[in-house]
Amino acid sequence: MRSMGRFASILSVLLISAVCIFSSSAPGLAASKTVTVFAAASMTESLGEIADLYKKTAPDVEIVYNFDSSGTLKTQIQQGADCDVFISAGQRQMNQLDISADPSVNTESLDFVLPDSRFNIVANRVVLIVPKGKNPSGIGDFKDAATDKVSLISLGNSDVPVGQYSQEIYTSLGLWDGLNSSGKISFASNVKEVLTQVAAGAVDCGVVYSTDAATSTGVEIAADAPEGSHAPITYPAAILKGVKDEGAARAFLDFLKGDEATAVFKRIGFAIPAR
Repeated sequence: MRSMGRFASILSVLLISAVCIFSSSAPGLAASKTVTVFAAASMTESLGEIADLYKKTAPDVEIVYNFDSSGTLKTQIQQGADCDVFISAGQRQMNQLDISADPSVNTESLDFVLPDSRFNIVANRVVLIVPKGKNPSGIGDFKDAATDKVSLISLGNSDVPVGQYSQEIYTSLGLWDGLNSSGKISFASNVKEVLTQVAAGAVDCGVVYSTDAATSTGVEIAADAPEGSHAPITYPAAILKGVKDEGAARAFLDFLKGDEATAVFKRIGFAIPAR
């Protein structure tokens, strides 16, 4: 009886071991890796398409996105949100998290960015848009916002990079103070909200990135921002400290620099900055 009991115990251990080996090696049952990416709302279409492409290269890696304004994402990261990679539409939001940035920008000495992981991923342009086929007053210039041609214009708020660029443009034109006090501005929480307001005809015009205009069938470009009216628009990307799997995060960023991802960015309208 004692030998039978010992045999049963050994058999039980062998069966459990076999199940464990099968579970770890069986197709489709391997534990997948997850890379959580916080990215500017203006990258929704491009990064969504790139995630599908990346699945073919790394089928065991799941890319989880959180798209919002860069200012909102920066705040979420600062407050402890689970994030492996941050892609901002402006240098300011990344600098505010980067200990190597100018202390006049990173005023809280925040240290979230993994050293040597930061690079500029894409560049963009700012444009004035109007509802497609609905521009009865003939809006065709950024300066028109200060005239009777425009009753209401949609701009990103001061926490949103596109809103900061908009303010730079209208300040350079000498129109910001008057426009801001006129009651003509409908402030939006991110660039997609500006796009939605214009496409719906809720406002006469709005300021967005050219890539957002290109992905919407409800708007058309009325004018490009005057040359030199705002800082260059480059989007920084970086891995954050505390990343769950640094290797998986770096591999995804390497893919974003590659030919397949670059082709997607260019087709949607982004430019590729020098790296």
